[in-house]
Parts: sequence; structure tokens; C-alpha cells
Amino acid sequence: MDATVAGSTPVLDEAVRGVPAPPLRGLVAWYSGYRQRGVEPRRHRGLPSPYLTLILTLDEPLSIAAHPDLREPPGDYVVLLGGLHTAPALIEVPGRQSGVQVALGPLGARALLGLPAGGLAGIDVHAEDVLGADARYAQERLQEAADWPGRFAVLDAWLLARLHDAGRRDRPAAGPPPEVREAWRLLRGSGGRLRVGAAAEEVGWSERHLRNRFLAEIGLTPKAAARVIRFDLARRRLAQRAAAPDLAGLAADHGYADQSHLDREFTALAGCAPSAWLAEEFRNIQAGHHPPDAGLRQQPSNEEHE
Repeated sequence: MDATVAGSTPVLDEAVRGVPAPPLRGLVAWYSGYRQRGVEPRRHRGLPSPYLTLILTLDEPLSIAAHPDLREPPGDYVVLLGGLHTAPALIEVPGRQSGVQVALGPLGARALLGLPAGGLAGIDVHAEDVLGADARYAQERLQEAADWPGRFAVLDAWLLARLHDAGRRDRPAAGPPPEVREAWRLLRGSGGRLRVGAAAEEVGWSERHLRNRFLAEIGLTPKAAARVIRFDLARRRLAQRAAAPDLAGLAADHGYADQSHLDREFTALAGCAPSAWLAEEFRNIQAGHHPPDAGLRQQPSNEEHE
């Protein structure tokens, strides 16, 4: 979207979503391209979600003012990789930003990153520290592409090559144990409402064993994962109803005891109440623009493959 503000100041505000190549769709939910110029400087609140995040910038680096783990110092990232977490990040948007965000399901971490999602739990890192020079090579190829379809094609080729290499190295290690995969599927399918005990019984493990293996592979305990899954669904629905939010109805629809329960969970995971988050993001929601998130994911995805 192009416009002018403040006496003919040019504004560029693009957001384009891409669907990964078929072999990747059980591992990657979507690609989200973004480019903004001339927008109002602000801080974006990055929220917990059921996806790891890989962000490859196009022009300026991504500037993280505060990580989910507050012990991590602020910093700039050319290629960022973030694990699952239960606290928000703060991203500086100084009037411009551009890049592509990859929403990576935790079940795909071993195959595409070479390590379990639990190895990135709660942190953001320079992707080169995990993927080596391959990460910067992909980012440079992305910069050379002429348009969004070309950029998404670069990502497809790069990730498919990594998937192929993982298969040649050690196909059995390409994913978590079947019990962890099934527990994750059950939690996602229930919208985060399934009791952990029921999930453990379904996969044939004790709750303690499931907790330990799930944490190591996914990066959250089953209970924490369920909270994040439910929050993520509620937050997406809230964005869809931003013009006329019904918080009491939202709470009931997503299994919260009442609106106060929703407010408490939202504040715990987002760092602010639902109404405050809507006020911060309303312009972007109206414009259909979903800025990048450090360890957090902004758009709904087709999850039937996970």
C-alpha cells in the first residue's frame, strides 16, 4: 500500500503471505513478507505462539529492544531465529522495516535447523550461530530476488535443500519421537484445552515422562504449550473482531473461565491487557499488515499438515 502523510511524505506498507512448497507444509506454516517505509516510529509487541520464527531481513536489520528472556541484551539481527516462549518481545520499528518471516512448526526443527526446538527455548539468536554461513547466503539470495514470489521461491529452494540434506544425513533423527508428535497434535487439535494427563494417557506415557521429553523437543512443557496455543487462537480471533471486540464472548469461545481469566492470561503472556494490545495494533490490523515477531507469529496458518 502506497500513500502520503505529513505533507506528501511517501508511505510504503506492504504485507504479503506465501505458502511453502508442498514438501515443506508439514514443517513450515507460512512465509510472511513485509516492507514498511515512512510509517510512524513505534515499538511492536511480539507475542508467544506455537511457532518458532526465522526472520531474514531485506534492508535494515531487525532491532530487538527487549527479548522474552530479559537477561538477553538488546541487539540488531540480519537473520534472527527464535524459539517458543511465554513472554513478549519488544521490536523497534523506526519508521521502516523489511524482510520475510518464516513460521516454523517445532516438529520441523530437527529436519530444517538440525536441532530440536527445545534447543532454542525462550531465546532469540543470530541464525548464523545455528545454521552457519548458510543463513547469510539465503538472506543474500533473498535480497537479489525481484519480487515477493521470487523471494518465497528462494526460501522454498533453500529449505528444501536443507530438508534433503537432513534426509541424507540421518532420516530417523529428522523429527521428535512419535509420542511427542502425537501429544503436540492432540494439544493443537483441542485448541489448548486438553488436559496434560489425558494427552499422556493417549500416547501411553506417564505425565512426568511426557513433560520431560516434550520440553526437550518442543521447548515448552505440555501445560505451557497448551496455554500458548489457547492464547494464540484467542489473540487471532480478537484481531479478526478488532472493530467490535466481545471479550466476554471471546473468553467463553476459547475455554477461559470468564473475561477476567482471559485478561489475566493475556497480561501474563502479552505483557498487557487485550484492550491495550488492540489499541497498539489496531492500525496494522486494519491495514492487513502483520509485522515481524521475534519468536512470535502473527498470522493464522493451515495446520492440517502438522
